[in-house]
Amino acid sequence: MAVTPIRPTPAAYAPALPVHADPETDALCDSGLLHELAYAFGGPFHFLLPHRFDANVAAFRAVLDALDVRGTIYYAKKANKAAAWVERCAANGVGVDVASVGELRQALGHGVRGPDLVVTGPAKADELLRLATAHQCLIAVDALDELDRLLALTRDGTAPRLLLRVLPPGASDSRFGMTDTELDTALVRCARAGDGPRMEGFSFHLSGYAIRPRAALAVRLVGLCQRARGLGLPADRVSIGGGFAVDYLPHADWQDFLATQRPEHYHAGRTFAAADFYPYHSPIAGADALRALLTTVPPGHPSTVASLLREAGITVLMEPGRALLDRAGCTVFRVQGVKDRGPRGVDAGRPDGTRPAPPGAPGAPASAGAYGILTVDGTSLSLSEQWFNSEFAPDPTLVTPRGRAGRGRPYPACVAGASCLESDVLTWRKIVFPARPAIGDLLVYRNTAGYQMDSNESPFHDLALPPKIVIEPADGPPRWRLDRRPAS
Repeated sequence: MAVTPIRPTPAAYAPALPVHADPETDALCDSGLLHELAYAFGGPFHFLLPHRFDANVAAFRAVLDALDVRGTIYYAKKANKAAAWVERCAANGVGVDVASVGELRQALGHGVRGPDLVVTGPAKADELLRLATAHQCLIAVDALDELDRLLALTRDGTAPRLLLRVLPPGASDSRFGMTDTELDTALVRCARAGDGPRMEGFSFHLSGYAIRPRAALAVRLVGLCQRARGLGLPADRVSIGGGFAVDYLPHADWQDFLATQRPEHYHAGRTFAAADFYPYHSPIAGADALRALLTTVPPGHPSTVASLLREAGITVLMEPGRALLDRAGCTVFRVQGVKDRGPRGVDAGRPDGTRPAPPGAPGAPASAGAYGILTVDGTSLSLSEQWFNSEFAPDPTLVTPRGRAGRGRPYPACVAGASCLESDVLTWRKIVFPARPAIGDLLVYRNTAGYQMDSNESPFHDLALPPKIVIEPADGPPRWRLDRRPAS
């Protein structure tokens, strides 16, 4: 009797979420190199593409040049701990945004000059303030008591460089930044401190990716700089922080997914609201978002943000992290187990102890809702979106020893980690793979360099942390090396 191949229906499984076309990463998947690396390191790994970091930096600089705006880019180091990015910053004259003694030392150790570092974060330790001041780093001061501790360092013959961090309007519940009254006090204290400290301007950070609120706040900070100059302070720069989105997925795919996803699309009936997800499609992303901000005409002003910055002689500072890492790295896991399950609440076995053919197997009958559980050789701690009670949405690529899997019978499956925790799931969604994965196949999660690789990695179960592998283009086969970090 003829067997009807499984064709998962939209009712049973969520729409696919393929990333934007990426021929270079496709070629790596097909080259056999990833399987060689998985064998060599005996576990999951991340690979990095520093030349793409360079290209993203160049795109931001091109916007500043095109609009004739003085600007400084600081890579937000918290987005990824790899040394490769800081090495590229040192080589390209890019600054680095750090928030701890460890991050500051690593940046210095990889050749970034102190004046090219900005130190952010709340309630900085005295050790961090002393080290930053000694190396002439720019320090974003978050509170009055922090300002007092920093100004006290002037008595040691050092001269700290500082910004005052502003509490954004409408963000009264935020624990970051100073209120208008606190800013007034801070300006007076800076002015009274005389020629020692250099108060260079103001900074802010806004959550989300909306352009117009950032533009309005940037212009407000220009006004604060002009006011500070009236007190005799230099105040010639404003930091607009980060908040430059990354566009992971095509618009139609992302909207289709948000409109149709529901609990039965996930292992164990897990639920995610649309607001739980990062906005994986963004029509204005990366350097285009900077261009949009600088060309915005804020309410009540006659000209663009770029024009207002030029007229006031203000340098704009920015701290992109994710946007500089766009398409600059991937995370690779090896499949080490495949378990078949029926629809939720239905035992996949038969009373006689036999099992029906799983979805994707030759001769398998259609069974809406049946799916597999893939277990990989790492944990969900290496895809840090779980930290936000969410998950990394783009589909991983199934890579066999021969390259990307070809079309077979579709096989829906979630992806779980190798720990003993029920919650250790990398992808709760039942992804429809092009064929049934086999033990030893690889899953390549693409575009994970920004905040996914290592924000909350842990050697749980004494599992080794995935190494980071730097892959560089070459005339022949791609070259690779281990990422280098100085000892902590």
